[in-house]
Amino acid sequence: MALITYGCAKNLVDSEVMLGYLSRAGYVVSPQPEDADIIVLNTCGFIQPARDEAVEGIESALAFKKKRQDRMIVVAGCFVERYRPDLERRYPGVDVWLGVKDFDHIVEALERKPYERGLKTYLLGRETPRLLSTPSTWAYLKISEGCSHECAFCAIPLIKGAYHSRSIPSIVAEATGLARRGIKEVNLVSQDTTFFGRDRGREGELTRLLRRLADVREIRWIRLLYGYPEEITPGLLEVMKEPKICSYLDIPFQHADRGLLKSMKRSLDSRRALRLVEMIRKVLPDVAIRTSLIVGFPGEGRAEFLRLKKFVREARFDHLGVFTYSPEEGTCAFELGNPIPDSEKTRRRDEIMALQAEIAASIQQKYLQRRLDVLIDPSSSAGSEGIVGRTRFQAPEVDGVVLIEGGDLTAGPIRPIEKVEIISAGVYDLRGIVVR
Repeated sequence: MALITYGCAKNLVDSEVMLGYLSRAGYVVSPQPEDADIIVLNTCGFIQPARDEAVEGIESALAFKKKRQDRMIVVAGCFVERYRPDLERRYPGVDVWLGVKDFDHIVEALERKPYERGLKTYLLGRETPRLLSTPSTWAYLKISEGCSHECAFCAIPLIKGAYHSRSIPSIVAEATGLARRGIKEVNLVSQDTTFFGRDRGREGELTRLLRRLADVREIRWIRLLYGYPEEITPGLLEVMKEPKICSYLDIPFQHADRGLLKSMKRSLDSRRALRLVEMIRKVLPDVAIRTSLIVGFPGEGRAEFLRLKKFVREARFDHLGVFTYSPEEGTCAFELGNPIPDSEKTRRRDEIMALQAEIAASIQQKYLQRRLDVLIDPSSSAGSEGIVGRTRFQAPEVDGVVLIEGGDLTAGPIRPIEKVEIISAGVYDLRGIVVR
């Protein structure tokens, strides 16, 4: 059995849950889809490029099935949840379709056994089996499902429903279990991590969760991903001074122009956003801030785009990603059409990323000759590129890495977290040597 994941870190956790249930039932994981009797695809349906990637994956899996008719193809996840009837008509060769409500029934679905379908998006609990696919030093920790925001461009609420949080004891129990397996860094993921507990009317629940997680002795780093700017509170920033909590925030501002943000149903324009960034850096001087932006939203003319560039230049984000606008059926923004050509969206994205490359390269210089704690990826090899690791200001899979050269690595076994002196800095990656 082989499982391929498309999309975000939250999807990866769902894949690990399915792998957990399958492994518990006796299924053996194969690293090569072409060698597997069963191919499971966990898809993303967020935007058109993600759906295109999923379609390519489905067609590749069906091509494998043509070579062996007894091979079983399972397609799961967000794409299925949103477009299942269309997909079933388009791909009759797929054996099993599984939406986001039934990941815990993957075994019954494979074995054609009856099960009661879920009424809301599946969210793992403390007893959920999970087979980790990340390196042995870090893992994602999903703290909620769904989203209760009404951003005009986003289809997530249509796919996953309203926000619902796990309980703090459930999350802490899972973190404790991860720690026993050698995990040193947990990355909290959610559609909106900063909304945690608010669906239950519990203000300040995220700060309480962070304090409890900081008490898990073996966990060394705790990182928050996906926080809404409107929900970054002074209380949250204060608790982030705790040594175990990485001074890192992933805040999707999306744009800077007030008119466009109103159309997007987002509220923080560039002036207020810059004030927030300033406040964060005042409380957390060493903070690394990541953001995501959208270019090509209907109504984005030259003036609006230049305002976005000015915002990026002034905010000087450590890390930044840009999406080109994808019109999504069922969202408020879909009615606005798609007036900006894809080629122009791509040009604007590339222009923002070129600007960000200059900013990032400048920021990287401050780490030269500094000695930093680096979390090692044990799966990397000491070849020409050396060992790969990350600092506290680099999130997994989306930010740069630290390439660690040889030398003192031969002096003893490589530890999960090594002290590394930074000797050179590129646009996104750093290079260093272990100091012992």
